[in-house]
This record gives sequence, structure tokens and C-alpha cells, in this order.
Amino acid sequence: MSRIVGRPVPRVEGHAKVTGAAEFTADVHVPGALHGVMVLSTVARGRITRLETRQAERSAGVAAVMTHRNMPRLTVPEPHLLVKRFLPLQDTEIHHSGQPVALVLAETLEQAQHAATLVRVSYDTQPVRTVFEDAMDDAWIPPPEEEPGETPVPNELTRGDPEGALARADLRVDVTYTTPIHHHNPIEPSATTAVWRGRKVTVYDASQGVTAAQESIAQALDLPVGHVRVISRYLGGGFGCKTPWPHTVLTAAAAREVDRPVKLVLSRSDSYSLHGHRSQAHQRLRLGARRDGTLTAIDHVTTQQVSRTEDEFLPSASVPTRRLYACDNLSLAQRAVRLDLPTPAWMRSPEVMPAHGLECALDELAYAADMDPIELRLRNHTATDPETGEPFPSKHLKECYRRGATAFGWSERNPRPGSMRDGRIRIGWGMATAAHSAGGMPGAAARVTLSTEGTAQVQVATQDIGTGTYTVMSQMAAHVLGLPLDDVDFVLGDTNLPYASLSASSATVPAVGSAVNRTCTKARQKLIDLAVADPRSPLHDLPADGITAEEGTLYQTSRPERRDSIRAVLTRHGRPLDVATEAPEESGEQYSTGAVFAEVRVDPLLGQVRVTRMLGAFDPGRVLNRRTIRSQVIGGFIWAVGFTLTEHTLLDTRYGRFVNRNLSGYLIPVNADIPDIQALFIDQPDPTSQALGARGFGETPMCGMTAAIANAVHHATGRRIRDLPLTQDKLIASAS
Repeated sequence: MSRIVGRPVPRVEGHAKVTGAAEFTADVHVPGALHGVMVLSTVARGRITRLETRQAERSAGVAAVMTHRNMPRLTVPEPHLLVKRFLPLQDTEIHHSGQPVALVLAETLEQAQHAATLVRVSYDTQPVRTVFEDAMDDAWIPPPEEEPGETPVPNELTRGDPEGALARADLRVDVTYTTPIHHHNPIEPSATTAVWRGRKVTVYDASQGVTAAQESIAQALDLPVGHVRVISRYLGGGFGCKTPWPHTVLTAAAAREVDRPVKLVLSRSDSYSLHGHRSQAHQRLRLGARRDGTLTAIDHVTTQQVSRTEDEFLPSASVPTRRLYACDNLSLAQRAVRLDLPTPAWMRSPEVMPAHGLECALDELAYAADMDPIELRLRNHTATDPETGEPFPSKHLKECYRRGATAFGWSERNPRPGSMRDGRIRIGWGMATAAHSAGGMPGAAARVTLSTEGTAQVQVATQDIGTGTYTVMSQMAAHVLGLPLDDVDFVLGDTNLPYASLSASSATVPAVGSAVNRTCTKARQKLIDLAVADPRSPLHDLPADGITAEEGTLYQTSRPERRDSIRAVLTRHGRPLDVATEAPEESGEQYSTGAVFAEVRVDPLLGQVRVTRMLGAFDPGRVLNRRTIRSQVIGGFIWAVGFTLTEHTLLDTRYGRFVNRNLSGYLIPVNADIPDIQALFIDQPDPTSQALGARGFGETPMCGMTAAIANAVHHATGRRIRDLPLTQDKLIASAS
């Protein structure tokens, strides 16, 4: 087999992206397409009493103004397909500020934007509840959400006797952590273009789940699934917001109604209410421990904001609390608070919010026990999954602690808060455990076609959301087939291809990687069978199990001089070799871990925090590509800086309206905020992984790093700020 797996191969689609040849969804040009612009509600709750569209309809270039009066009646898709349980433009009810109340269609974007300003709407408003703290007394624990192909996550769990263990504990920590609303802000906006041909529709959608979008559209428009084709070749970031949302369904429905293609690209401002956000959350953690730091009890209560239309959807599951440490007595509750706000959604590393609370609370316990934070975590390390009682099949977290601490120089840390200084600047070092579940999604199918020229095309209806799927899957296929990387073409992003689920939950490597491995293995075996059955081949009549495929050649493993080129075998065969496999029910759940370290420099007079070093040591199973996996670490760490120090969505509580709906008001980190990042990998194959030993990993790095930064700020200043983000005003106020 080829040794291409593991190498830092540049992205195979990189040239297309840097030269502009890669066509993102908003770039798709369809002749004659109308441009759509949404008109959004200005109230958070009530109903429309007057909707005046005549002036807009008479405006230059306008083809139609779609409202609840003329939009066809649609079926709300199954909840696992569409994150909202209602579709706008179906009635007069208003569920949140920023809900679509009209869709203007015009010949040009500028004409549609102008006409949208001419739509007049009046409302009968109702009292709103938008303040999270005011609704805490009404919080409740929803039942677990059961989705096809996925294991339901419990929202309430008790093991042992946590209350009794807390009462008997030598050491106790009782703390509350709060996090604000966050928004995704991918570089590429959400975009959809719908083109009908008879009763069939082709939808170009900025989607991280083309098959989920296909099913949503089919259900909403009462179409056979085969009548809907969804295409998404390139994606400029997904992060959870590019799963199916109503704007995609509405675009397809409007295009059918006006009998013309329709293109809709959400503005940056629109996206703040139309494709989800990370919920505001409140966490109370109570930890009990012996004097030696051994955990005896954990009580973790997390409360998250939900909407009135999706009141059971809790995207931030407390998996770290359930699985990461050994503790016989545990109580876990995930509560919901219903507010008159848009529906929250999955957002990059959804387990980061509960992980932040847990890892900061453990840092507080380490200080209470007068113990090094790494030693505390080692003392509570578990080789057995607390969920199942079974040993983890592959877990090298202890090695991550050791390698990370050595590389960071952790032994040089003075544990006393405020003791490390450079003039007036306080220096802080913090660490945490990184962990995130992966997989657990429906499995994928694949098709491989080997041409008579000796090249391979591999097809899967998955997506590359920026993580390197094109490249890593090409490497896997080349490795298994024994072909040079340049002879493999990996095709994705089209529902006409073999099935794959969402690119979410770090499930692409487990699901799609397994499918590529399984299908290419089958194709390689058929190729070898062709060679040994061919009297013209030097491998004729040799045992098939003694043949190796590597760099475009088949050869006898024990006698390498007996060889035949893959191209020659296929040329003599005279026709392509096609192999396909079906999707299994589930890709299998996995768990990736690591140890992360951060250094900060804090100016106590200005309250300014600069992150000056970030390092992570990780156990992702087998490393498929050192370049793309390092990119995942860089992306996760950058998100962690924003999560901890800058990002928060501001809400006008009177109207339930997000007020910083742009990148000038919603502060995300820029290049100057990010130091050099060091990433280390154990690189030990997971024996249970069918993806060549690799596990899902992309969401792991962010988890832990947020707490490492916050813990470093405490170490620098001696002040523990439990309300994120750690902005300058909070640091200055805590010092006064």
C-alpha cells in the first residue's frame, strides 16, 4: 500500500481556491435567476395585523413579494432535518425578532434590497420574555432528543450518592459559570439557488449536509426525495449553522411559485436570526474531593436558552462531565429556559460550554487542594468509560499530559497566583483537559470507479466544510488502492452521489473515512483478482493474499520483482472497474482527548489580556494528514480565544433584538490576537476505528483551551472571573 497517509499533504483543492476557480454557492450563476431579499420582523412576539406590499411590488424590477398570503402551504420537516419546528411565511404569528415576514424577488440584488425597504408591516405585540436570569425559576429538564441513527443523550443522570458524598467531602468547590450568546460568523454567508425543471428541483446550497437539505426540501414541498438534488461543492465554513434552515426551503418554494430560478444570499445581519447561535448558559458546579484531590462527587447543573418553537433542543451536552474523570457519585442535569429569541443551534465544539465550567472548577479544586492542576487530573484519570463501564479501546491522555507539560515547560511554573511578572505585566500559565465525543451519526456509502487509465474516482455525498475532507479522503483512497495521490479524484457535495450524513459531530472521518476504506479495500481486492486471473499478467496464478498494491503497482510481497502496473491490469481488462458499498446504520461513537496549555500576559492597569502561547498535545487516533489536523488545532484555539476573551452577542431585552449584528460590533479574534500555536500528536491508531485507525477530532481542540486561558488569567492576577467573556471592564472592576 502507498505510504501517503500521515504525510502533511497540501490541500488537493488549494489551487482552485487561491486562484478563484472554486465555485462557492453564492458564486453560482444561473441565467435568468431572480434575487431574493428577506424582510424581517421588528418585534419578538405577536402577530401581523397589516402587511402592505403594493409599493414594493410596483418597484422597478420586482417580480414578486412572497408573504404568508401567497407563499404555498408547506409541511414542517421532521425535527432532525430542520432545526426549527415552524416555517415562516405560513401564517401571521411572530415567534422572534428577525423572523422573515416577506421575501422580495427582483431582477437584481439592488432592486430587491430597495423594494424590501418599501414593505410596511404592523403588529399586535405581546409581552416578551428575553432576560435569561428572569426565567431561571421556570427552567425544566427536557426529555432526551432521539434522532434516527443517533444515541440519545440523557439530560438528567445520577450515579451513586452525590449529595451524601458532597456532605462527607474533605474539600468542596461550589461555583457558578456563565457564558453569553455566541454567533457563528463564517466567512461565506448562507446562500441558496433553486432551479426547477418540471417537478424536479436542483438546489445549490451552502450546506454542511446535502442529504439532510434534500430530505428537508422534499418533505416541506411534498416531493419524492429523488426529485430534489442538492449541490454544495465548496463551503466557506459551517460550524453548525449550515444545517437545514427555513431560508433554503423558502427559496425552493418561491422558485416553484414564480416559475423562475431564485437566488438568496443572507446578509451578515440576517444570519444573526436565521441560522442559529450558541445558547446563553448558566452552570453551577459542586465538586467534592478527598484531601489528596480524588474526586468523590460531581454535581453539574447546566441551564441553556431555548426558543418557544424548539423548546427541547439542547445542543450543548454535558458529555465531559459524564465521561472524562473517574467519580462514583455524579449528578447531572441539563435544564432549558424558554425565551422569545431565535432558536439556538449546534455551534463549533458544542461540548465546550460545559467543558469550560468543569475544567475551571477543577482548577479551583486544585488550588483548594494545594495541588498541581495536572496532578489533580492524573489522580482522577480513568481508563474505563464511566458511561458503559467498559475500558476505552484507545486512550493516551496520560501521555498527552506528559508530552504537553514537557513541551510547554510546565515544571517552571510558580504556582502562586500573581507571582510571575515582567515589570508591571502579570504572566499566567493555565492548563486543562480537552475532550469531545465524535461520530455517532449515520454511516456513509461510497462508490469507486477505476478507469482503464489506472486512475480512480471516489464518490461520496459528503461535504468539505473547510476541514480538509477532499484531501484526507483522497489520501485514504490512494493508500488503500495503492495509487499515487494524483491518480485519485475524490468527488463530494452532491446528493446524486452515494449517501453520507451531516458534516457535524466530528463524524466525517469515522463515517466517510470508514466508507472510503471499506469500498477501496473491496476495489483493491477485485483489482488483484483480475491480475492473478489474467494469463498475461506477471502475477498470474499467484496467491491473491500475497499481493501488495503500492504507488500504482501490484507486486508479490515476498518477491517484489514479480509486479504489474495497475494501469496495465485495467487496460487489459478493457473496461472500468466499479465498486460500491452501502451505508451501515451508524458510524460508531468515538472520544478524542488531549491536554492544552496557555500563557497570558495581563496588564492590571488596563485590564488587557494577551494570549502569548498556546500548546496542545492530542490523541486523535491515527493522524491522516499532519497539515490538515494542525489546521484543526489552529482553528479550535482561535475560537477558544474569542470564546474566552471577546465574543458575546448583545441583546436589546425590550425587543428581543440582537444589536451587534455585524463584525464591527461582534468581536472575533484577528491575526494580531493569536500567537504561534504548537500542536503535538500521539499518533496511535485506534483499533476500533474502521477509518484506518483515525478518530473524529475537529471539535476537540477548542474544548479545554477556553478554560486553560481563563485559568491562566487567574494564575496571572489571582482573580477568578466566572462570567465570560473576560473583558477589560471585568478585570479592572475585580481589581478595584
